[in-house]
Amino acid sequence: MKQIAVVYYSGTGNTQALADAVIEGVREAGAFAKVISAGMFSADMLDSYDAFAFGCPAMGSESLEDEVFEPMFESLLPHLSGKTVALFGSYGWGDGQWMREWQETTRKSGALLAAEPVIAEDTPDQTALAEAKALGVALGR
Repeated sequence: MKQIAVVYYSGTGNTQALADAVIEGVREAGAFAKVISAGMFSADMLDSYDAFAFGCPAMGSESLEDEVFEPMFESLLPHLSGKTVALFGSYGWGDGQWMREWQETTRKSGALLAAEPVIAEDTPDQTALAEAKALGVALGR
């Protein structure tokens, strides 16, 4: 059975709602989903999982949350080459530039993106939740 780590940070619960949908998709695909707070995940855990879903909301002027999530993710970048990864998150303003930049940074690390990132403006609607679930299914296959 595939082991998928769902690693995220959520300040308001919007990114957590997306994470819950990702987890549902992973399980629907027949894989095991392990939920891990961004502050508890580190590079030495990468070899324990088959794939990863990383979730973070946009903060400030459309950037990753910089106290917990961004330092954790930056420490992973040198180790993501060849790893299957999916990205998701929420935002309250802007046009999603933070996700495009995050996706590009992830690609440049050599990670393999399992699906297009999922983003939701504010509280995820049914469309965003369905996309997050599909992202989880893609990881779990």
